[in-house]
Amino acid sequence: WCGFLLTAVVSPRMAGLRVDFGLFLEPLGFIKVLEWIFSIFAFATCGGFQGETTLLVSCKGVVNKTVTAAFAYPFRLNTVVFSAPDPKRCGGTWTDVYLVGNFSSSVQFFVTLAVLVFLYCIAALVVYIGYKHVYQQNSKFPLTDLAITVIIAFLWLVSTFAWAKALADIKMSTGASIIPGIESCKAPGTTCRFASVTSMGTLNVSVVFGLLNMVLWGGNVWFVYKDTNLHNQSNRLSQSP
Repeated sequence: WCGFLLTAVVSPRMAGLRVDFGLFLEPLGFIKVLEWIFSIFAFATCGGFQGETTLLVSCKGVVNKTVTAAFAYPFRLNTVVFSAPDPKRCGGTWTDVYLVGNFSSSVQFFVTLAVLVFLYCIAALVVYIGYKHVYQQNSKFPLTDLAITVIIAFLWLVSTFAWAKALADIKMSTGASIIPGIESCKAPGTTCRFASVTSMGTLNVSVVFGLLNMVLWGGNVWFVYKDTNLHNQSNRLSQSP
């Protein structure tokens, strides 16, 4: 996506740079800036997350020992293990306990899309600001922009709902419901209590930004469509007797 527009920018036909920031006052440019900003928030609120879930374990010779499992993006929870309560591992009754689930595909899809959209918005803004005259004269550019806008709007829809579902599963896999599935907690004389889990407020925000991006790109389809010859042809047909 980005390569197409960047190649066009440096091509001989587009050598005449005409910088015009007035496009920011039009929906086409203003919405593109919002899409650029919101894409940053989408991957920034998700990609750098780090957290941990904590249990209190009482077993042979140990009382209310804190054990933790630290997890982070891209949320391959099945590789995250709880620390042992003590060096003797509760007299041999404590075995390695892993969290459940691998949610990397959903979250990496979401973050990768946000990064690609970020790059595409930069390339598109370069064309809008410096080469708007060529963009309007060559019908291929608006049509390509329209096709990419429709595809991105659809991908935001798919990735956001996939990530929202994965986030709900992550909360389940790191919350109090994990205790019944821990075999070591069922050993005679061993009790486990859920203590805490890192707040996932920023991850909730990332889903919100995903929805906002979906709405922005879906709404922008109309403004990009107005610059294509498809819209011009429909106007001519409606005006013809």
